[in-house]
Amino acid sequence: MKFIFYTHSLISDWNHGNAHFLRGVMRDLIRRGHHASALEPIGAWSREHLLADQGEAAEQQFFSTFPELISRAYGTEFDHATALEDADVVVVHEWTDPSLVAKLGAMRKAGAAVTLVFHDTHHRAVSARDDIESLDLSGYDIVLAFGEVLRQRYLEAGWGRQVFTWHEAADDSIFKPYPGVVPGADLIWIGNWGDDERTREIDEFLIEPAAALGLSGAVRGVRYPDNALAAISKAGLNFGGWIANASVPLEFAQHRVTIHIPRRPYVKALPGIPTIRVFEALSCGIPLIAAPWEDAENLFHPGADFLIARDGEEMKSQLMAVLNDKELASELSNRGREIIASRHTCRHRVDELFAILAEAGTSRVAELLANREAAQ
Repeated sequence: MKFIFYTHSLISDWNHGNAHFLRGVMRDLIRRGHHASALEPIGAWSREHLLADQGEAAEQQFFSTFPELISRAYGTEFDHATALEDADVVVVHEWTDPSLVAKLGAMRKAGAAVTLVFHDTHHRAVSARDDIESLDLSGYDIVLAFGEVLRQRYLEAGWGRQVFTWHEAADDSIFKPYPGVVPGADLIWIGNWGDDERTREIDEFLIEPAAALGLSGAVRGVRYPDNALAAISKAGLNFGGWIANASVPLEFAQHRVTIHIPRRPYVKALPGIPTIRVFEALSCGIPLIAAPWEDAENLFHPGADFLIARDGEEMKSQLMAVLNDKELASELSNRGREIIASRHTCRHRVDELFAILAEAGTSRVAELLANREAAQ
């Protein structure tokens, strides 16, 4: 089968976590013998910032790391009808320009023989409701929402005919332990500043505990203002800026513990949705301590797969427990890897996608899937 993904960018993961997941999904589809490629707009915000921040070497790093992945850039004159004419499944991300979202839906209603899917991996449905409400999804066969609470928002608002939950996950062919690497520092935090959506939380759960405990370690990410950089330095942590997502597993291996600090909209309005970095950290086997968030969908076993710190003081005690108790750290490492391997890899999500397509896709896609299954 032929899959086409409209994404903000596949090539750039600069402040763009959705690229992580789509890369893993596409790689798994290709491993299974399907064709998967991406389309991204010329001048995409993330890609432009990556080039300005890191230069062309960062793009070349993507191509050398993922030689099997193809992404074409489109502009205003791009012929979308021709690009899609032999596609079986077209997945359109919610950051796609609204006029193009509508255009693709109109093509589907006019008879384009594809299963057209809308994919939402953000909190705009609650934080910028008008942005999502203004999208014309009437021509879309399926909506994929990356959490059950988000799926319910779509159903309540009447956005989309058939809405399914489709969580993100880890590409465990990349996100895995480096057993030969001995950690040389205590704490690693990998995350972007977050548009002031977790400023207070970063101070409470990262900067203050690191300073109080005198921890060694690093912070990696982008869009940190000068006052945040000064606070990180004062806490004794090194700031390394952007890191290619495929380089994260080695960074984890060089540290003894990491933390998860969810953005406020996910904690307050969209409980049950972890960021992809939770899946990736656990898949790498690094012990994880999370600031409070509600695992409303029972994706994990909080307290066993990872620890929870309800406030800054508890973060300090949890950090000390992990750093001083090798048995606890080993148990968290093993449990984290086990839960990802059993439930939350990109292979699992592709299996789920095929099940959704068989149930709600076009008859053509359902037939292709049935024939493929029979042949196997």
